[in-house]
Formats: sequence, structure tokens, C-alpha cells
Amino acid sequence: MLDLEVVPERSLGNEQWEFALGMPLAQAVAILQKHCRIIKNVQVLYSEQSPLSHDLILNLTQDGIKLLFDAFNQRLKVIEVYDLTKVKLKYCGVHFNSQAIAPTIEQIDQSFGATHPGVYNSAEQLFHLNFRGLSFSFQLDSWTEAPKYEPNFAHGLASLQIPHGATVKRMYIYSGNSLQDTKAPVMPLSCFLGNVYAESVDVLRDGTGPSGLRLRLLAAGCGPSLLADAKMRVFERSVYFGDSCQDVLSMLGSPHKVFYKSEDKMKIHSPSPHKQVPSKCNDYFFNYFTLGVDILFDANTHKVKKFVLHTNYPGHYNFNIYHRCEFKIPLTIKRENTDGQTETCTTYSKWDNIQELLGHPVEKPVVLHRSSSPNNTNPFGSTFCFGLQRMIFEVMQNNHIASVTLYGPPRPGAHLRTAELP
Repeated sequence: MLDLEVVPERSLGNEQWEFALGMPLAQAVAILQKHCRIIKNVQVLYSEQSPLSHDLILNLTQDGIKLLFDAFNQRLKVIEVYDLTKVKLKYCGVHFNSQAIAPTIEQIDQSFGATHPGVYNSAEQLFHLNFRGLSFSFQLDSWTEAPKYEPNFAHGLASLQIPHGATVKRMYIYSGNSLQDTKAPVMPLSCFLGNVYAESVDVLRDGTGPSGLRLRLLAAGCGPSLLADAKMRVFERSVYFGDSCQDVLSMLGSPHKVFYKSEDKMKIHSPSPHKQVPSKCNDYFFNYFTLGVDILFDANTHKVKKFVLHTNYPGHYNFNIYHRCEFKIPLTIKRENTDGQTETCTTYSKWDNIQELLGHPVEKPVVLHRSSSPNNTNPFGSTFCFGLQRMIFEVMQNNHIASVTLYGPPRPGAHLRTAELP
């Protein structure tokens, strides 16, 4: 049985690990994988057709804990303990829930002190007792009548006519004063772990198509500081087609991984008459997992030839490998009797809406089957790749965009970068 410390408005954990509000989904999964011998039977719950309409949930069924992640930014929003018989809980080092201590309303009052009067929900038959960043729900279905509660006259737990011994059914940890209105907080500094994260990624365009990326980056700064927020560094960097490997390293730092392409499965669609000739050397990717970006370099020139932006939707083959890339892509829309207009495609755009903006059907897609080996099947099914304005949009079966590949001719010469220096 897990023995965990409760920190209101912040976290649930022990000396080895901690689930902190604002933590990225990938870090929570990494904790579960590292401690898989202790934390078992974890479920991933999401909406297959509408992944943005419901929170993404990691359900620790053996321990009675749910981790609710915001559907958009994929950071931890709420920690719910829904079965207190499966876990030991303590506050400031003192247990208030264990096999020997029942989490009664008297125990909660003793451990956490006074708070505002609670709220009774007659539909759920639950009584909610709220502290800042922490709520307890008490089950009332076994009582003969609802508690007599007058909000205008109640001044604490003593004024609530609730039978002694009522025990907690659920506990919630969240940010702010209201569980209903809570939002996932910004990522705590303890979660950076030396990595750089992308707050936003803007696709830059010229007259012919995409020319590069402008990234707004977040990092945990170094040095002593009284204010935690003062340690957060925010800065912008830009990378372009035709940039050298050294240019990208100086802008974004070392990648998490370098991957060498063994073959190009899309080469068959190329009009080049030399597509059957094997390459003497392999192109290679810089994988920036926390940015949600891959950068492909030409094996001969060592210059950027492609960017890949990942949306990290659940139900995709590459889910949880990359953090979500919050991109904005300007699309040129040509209509009759008007000059070209610009519309914006984002991480959350659906392909149907993009086709409506274009006003004309896009060519038939290439069907992409992903699997780890020829004998394995992909349980999430195929995706569809549409070409548009020097970009390839990989679209899932629910019409959400799984990834966008940007490609174009290498830009000659180096870009002046003095304005980007910190």
C-alpha cells in the first residue's frame, strides 16, 4: 500500500517521487514506468473521437488514484483519490488516513483545522468540505435525512448537524479555491529537470511557403533568487531551412536523440528518376522531445531540409513520445476576385475546417500504416497524409492533426542572428 504525503494546491507523493500539479503528462508516465513493480494496473482514459472535450486521465486502479490532465496543455490539473482504503495519506508528516486511522470528519478537522462551511450536493448525496487547493467529499447515502445546513448561519464544522463518524469518500488536490473552476498551473520549476520547453512555435513563411520556425522557449534559470518566478527564463529562437547543424545547436541546444534514417518510404512518390538508386549516406533527425519538434538534416550538406511538428494526441502511434507542440501555421487562401488571404492553422484545428477554408478539395491522401515491425499491427489504425503548400498534414481518423511536416528548398547563406542573442 502506498504511503503518500498530501500537499494542498501542490502535490501528492513520497520521498522517491511526486505527482505535482502542472507536471507534464510525459513526466507522470515516466514515474509510473520507473515504479511499475509498485504501481500496477494503470489505465489511460481519453475520448477517441473528441480528445479535447474531456480531460486525459491516468487511473491507478490498484491505488485508487486518478490523475486528470488538461486536454489542451496536457499538464496535471487535478489529483483525485477516489478509494481511500487502498492508500495511506498524511499531512505534514502525520497520518489522517491509514489502516489504523479512519478519515472521519473529526479526523479531517483535527488534521487540517477550521475552514469555511461545507456544501451539500443533494443530487450526488455528497457533502463537500473545501480548503484552498484541497477538497474532501463525504458520502451521505446511508443517512436517514440530509444534513441540516443553513449557509447564512453556519460558522464552522460545529454548526453542521452531521452524524459523527462520517468518512471521506473522495479527496481532490487542485490549484486555487474552486475545484470546478480550477486550471492546470504553469509547470513548476522542479519539473524542468534541465530541459527546455516550447511555449509556442510560429511557422515563418515567405512568398513560396514555410521558411522556418520561431520558437518561444521556457527554461529554469540558474543562480540564487528569492522569487521562484524570477528563475524562469523566457526567450525566443529562430531556425530556418538551410541552417547548418551548428546553427541549430547554437539556437536550441543539444537534441534529446539523433536518429539516422535507414530508408525513405515516401521516396516512391517522388518524380525523380533516380529514386531507385540507394543513398551512400543517411539523412539524420535531431529529436527535440520536449519541444515537440524534429529537424531533418541533409546527409551531404548537413543543412536543415525538413521540420516535423507533433501534436501528441492520444490514440496516435507516437503518443507520449513528444510533448505537444503549440504551433501556428499561416495558410494562404486564394479566392476569386480577391488577393490571397491568410488563415491560421493551430495544433487544435481539424482537417475538415482547413479544407473548408481552402474552398477546394485537397488531393487524395497517402495512407500511412505505422508499426514497430512487419508482424505487428497498429491498434490505433492508419493515418492520412495530405500535401498542401510545401507541407504534409498527417490526419488521424477523428480529423485531428497528428503531425505537420514542413519542407522546402535550402535557403542560401546564413541568417543574421545578432537580434536573437540574449
